[in-house]
Amino acid sequence: MRIRSLQVGISIASLLFCGAIVTPAAHAGSIFLTGHDPDFHAQSSGSENPTGAQNINSKAIQFILDGTFNPYSASAHKFLMVESNIGVPSGHRRGTDGIALSGYIEGVDFEQHNATDLSTELGLLGTKYSGIVVASDFGGILTQSELDILVTHSGDIINFLNGGGGLYAMGESNGGAGLTPNGHHFGYLPFVVTSTPLNQGESGNVLSAYGASLGLSASDVNGNFSHNVFDNNAGLNTVDTDPAGHILSIAGRAQIDNNGVVPENGTLLMLGLGLCGLAACKLRRIA
Repeated sequence: MRIRSLQVGISIASLLFCGAIVTPAAHAGSIFLTGHDPDFHAQSSGSENPTGAQNINSKAIQFILDGTFNPYSASAHKFLMVESNIGVPSGHRRGTDGIALSGYIEGVDFEQHNATDLSTELGLLGTKYSGIVVASDFGGILTQSELDILVTHSGDIINFLNGGGGLYAMGESNGGAGLTPNGHHFGYLPFVVTSTPLNQGESGNVLSAYGASLGLSASDVNGNFSHNVFDNNAGLNTVDTDPAGHILSIAGRAQIDNNGVVPENGTLLMLGLGLCGLAACKLRRIA
């Protein structure tokens, strides 16, 4: 009798767990990370490809702010641009200017903030800002000070993304003037692993079908430079690769935690249905 009661209890608990596990997540965050530095090259001329860089910026920002997926964009009309205000070192440019040249108006579409008040501004994610854009550290001027603050607020950023917010971050490698010597590149998303094997000229890069679905073309991801690659796609989608197959950009919409992408609702649904089926079988056998 006690065994039967225990089995019934386990079965009921399983059914209750099924109901909990198939409850859909509220939203999926929109993430676009790249080893390119289109904030710099959007300002280029001559033999480089400013149009391609501008297109990367505009398509990435459109992706992370898309109101179909980002519920904050209806009321929070700006994105937060993260970059230092230091004097611009040789070989760098103010990445914020490249974002402006990509079709976004500073003070209207976005605000740029540095380490002096970045912590305060990160507290306004979801109310004042519907997205975050992080400048490159080469050729933009993201410094270790801003990067460390972003890493400290990793939990806040992940919560913002899981509420449906967006994040676009450009190359982090400590290249050029060495503005991020202590590393922690992309560390505000702890599951993302990068390598910096080359400061590569862009020739022969390959755009994926997923990248094309974002509105990018092969010409957009060639003709400039890249400064880091990703060791894997971190559960997101590969956007483009270099000629050796290294991943240059990743993007996607997902619920995440410190360990990476959380299984999609469909996966959880299948797991939940399986558990429910097992519980139902136990109940029939007991009866």
